[in-house]
Amino acid sequence: MDQEQLLEKVKVYVESILAKDSSGHGMDHINRVVKLAKELAATEDCDYFKVVVAAYLHDLMDDKLVEDVSEARSNLVLFLSELGFIKNEINDLFHIIDNVSFSNHLGKQKVELSIEAQVVQDADRLDAIGAIGIARTFYYGGFAGHKMHDSTILPRKLQDKKEYRVNQTVINHFYEKLLLLPELLNTKKAQEIGQQRKQVMMTFLADFESEYLGKDYK
Repeated sequence: MDQEQLLEKVKVYVESILAKDSSGHGMDHINRVVKLAKELAATEDCDYFKVVVAAYLHDLMDDKLVEDVSEARSNLVLFLSELGFIKNEINDLFHIIDNVSFSNHLGKQKVELSIEAQVVQDADRLDAIGAIGIARTFYYGGFAGHKMHDSTILPRKLQDKKEYRVNQTVINHFYEKLLLLPELLNTKKAQEIGQQRKQVMMTFLADFESEYLGKDYK
């Protein structure tokens, strides 16, 4: 089985799991991350195939999306093994997947990432910011029942994953995470895109605050 055939099987597998997602982490998100990862990989000296496989798989063990992370992990190992991936290859993919999430790094010593992990992490973080990031943030906030805004609740400087999971408001999420992401991007190309998308969010937040307080019609 050649790489294109393997990638198609990986894509179909991911589609079967995320087909009913309504949290903003469905196949539209996966496809954008894959596209971004391909673009970033083209600017770096990295294993392109490994990047694309991991980009497809990166959300399948996310604890906010799956009920049993251990089961999801075991299922993924079994699937990859059946496709012919050997242990070292699976370990490399899991190194990438395990280090994509922003919350997994809170309160921890910085992990030395492979260039493939840096690329996939950047691609996923780029899809969390800018215009699409704004849409996904409110979409997930509605899905999770989060309050949109409360000007009396100030944004926090998050210390660990447990605190991160206690969401206060959708708007605070921008200040607690999303506006920080452009400075955490690894690759030069991602950093350029990230700064552009940050400006989109800054403009939105200024307009939101103005309209929220009714200043735009005075």
